[in-house]
Amino acid sequence: MKIILLGPPGAGKGTQAKSISNRYSIPHISTGDIFRMNISQNTPLGIEAKEHMDKGHLVPDEVTINMVKDRLAQEDCMGGYLLDGFPRTVFQAESLQNFLTERNEKLDTSLLIEVPMEFILERMIGRRGCQSCGASYHIKFNPTKVEGKCDVCGSDIVQRKDDVEETVRERLDVYERQTQPLIDFYKERNLLSTVDGTEAINEVFESICTILGSKK
Repeated sequence: MKIILLGPPGAGKGTQAKSISNRYSIPHISTGDIFRMNISQNTPLGIEAKEHMDKGHLVPDEVTINMVKDRLAQEDCMGGYLLDGFPRTVFQAESLQNFLTERNEKLDTSLLIEVPMEFILERMIGRRGCQSCGASYHIKFNPTKVEGKCDVCGSDIVQRKDDVEETVRERLDVYERQTQPLIDFYKERNLLSTVDGTEAINEVFESICTILGSKK
């Protein structure tokens, strides 16, 4: 299976990606992992990417695309893969399509975990974490026994800066602007599958498996 995973911040992509990777025995490939690997190994692409990053610039599409191509050409991807965080633009999507065509391969589906903005806001804004032991909570869905105190170690629990409402809304706005053209791209090619991300984690995964089962 060759799958692209799409979804807004807070949609539970990370959890579902692990489950998909395990169920179908395919590598979960994120652009973050690819960047870190190339930079740590001082590959030519990694060195070039680091030069841009050190200057505070975005890594050019061409460099990112070549890193992804190198990764997808590795042996563990022969049976398929789950791409997470790539493509981010229509240009990247077109480059991926060309790469697959050159190899006589095809994408099985682009899988969109769809979650309304207000649902994500409630989910993310309510998250809390313990500064001492790292335990995770939610003020509505998984509250602490004593308000503001960690159940495990008794330390204060806090809200991360990127879970503040203003920041979450900005991230969601950026996601929508960047991703809608991608959604349209795959929908036009009949390569978009959508799953309701508001369901329980196991129910979302069951829906994903049903979709992927129909693509075989």
